Amino acid sequence: MFIDELRGQLKQIEPDIKTIQDYWKNAQLEQRFQKLDQRSKEETFWQDPQQAQILKELQQIRTQREQCLSIVQTYRELLELLDLFEQDEAELNKLQPEIPALARAVNAFKINLLLNKPEDSSNCFLSINAGAGGTESQDWTNMLLRMYLRFCERKGLSVEIVDYQPGEEAGIKSATIFIRGKNPYGILKSEKGIHRLVRISPFDASRRRHTSFAAVSVTPETPAIEVTIDPKDLRIDTYRASGAGGQHVNKTESAVRITHLPTRIVVQCQNERSQLQNKETALKMLKSRLAQKIKEEREAEAAKVEKKKIEWGSQIRSYVLHPYKMVKDHRTNQESPQPNLILDGELNDFIEAYLIWSAQQ
Repeated sequence: MFIDELRGQLKQIEPDIKTIQDYWKNAQLEQRFQKLDQRSKEETFWQDPQQAQILKELQQIRTQREQCLSIVQTYRELLELLDLFEQDEAELNKLQPEIPALARAVNAFKINLLLNKPEDSSNCFLSINAGAGGTESQDWTNMLLRMYLRFCERKGLSVEIVDYQPGEEAGIKSATIFIRGKNPYGILKSEKGIHRLVRISPFDASRRRHTSFAAVSVTPETPAIEVTIDPKDLRIDTYRASGAGGQHVNKTESAVRITHLPTRIVVQCQNERSQLQNKETALKMLKSRLAQKIKEEREAEAAKVEKKKIEWGSQIRSYVLHPYKMVKDHRTNQESPQPNLILDGELNDFIEAYLIWSAQQ
């Protein structure tokens, strides 16, 4: 029946409505709005040196609040109208276009609400490094690279591989990709941390179960913290690029590796034909990494958080392929019994759960 089809379309919107309501509550945006609104009405407000900043934030939250209330109200009204006109097909035909319109409004608002920090809109570098586990972890690192490439493809994000270090037997030791598009850092910042894989090893003749680790780091291209680098603190090495690329890649030392001596941070780039272009990209990566390090140190000092190693017990997410199938994020408790879909780039549910969890923190 037509009414069942419309109810089904509206039912699909329900999880996103709940996401919006949960985020609004957990981020305490209503309390923030009331506080700023009350402050703006005080007689002495015009004397406040932060007046312009407060008014700007108040207007932003007021707009979000109005949109949020409108979306929730529209959703409830449509539910009631479907019940009211259950037997009236003419009225149902009038209501039908309003449901996809609401779905579009909900999706746009949800993304804007969850990705509300200045750096969220930045392009970003995503790096993956194999951890404990040798060939197993190098193969796992390669699987993660494919997962992120598939995710970016699904999201319409542009990806450029700026560094790729193949493993000795299989997989990769490390890789760095540069991601452009709409809110790439905000979308992918949830992936930063240690990823753990449990499976029957394809490299073990005895078919034993192995646990592998890989570390993912995500840094915005344009960090909020500006970084000045002293050239004396850099060691710059050149080498022949590896992988596909023909005679040019094989015969010229166009690849660049930069070591920041005070922090021992190492970045490398080999995707460009020119050594100069590779150097510029590597320096951009280094600035992003240094800015991220400064930010993390400040946050760690405030929260007294100990930096974790790439090993057992420190993972943010586990991917279990044997003896059962499950992907679980240990921060949010988000789960999926379909690891094959997750490893094929279906990360939306995990990302949204992280953004809501992050607001609670």
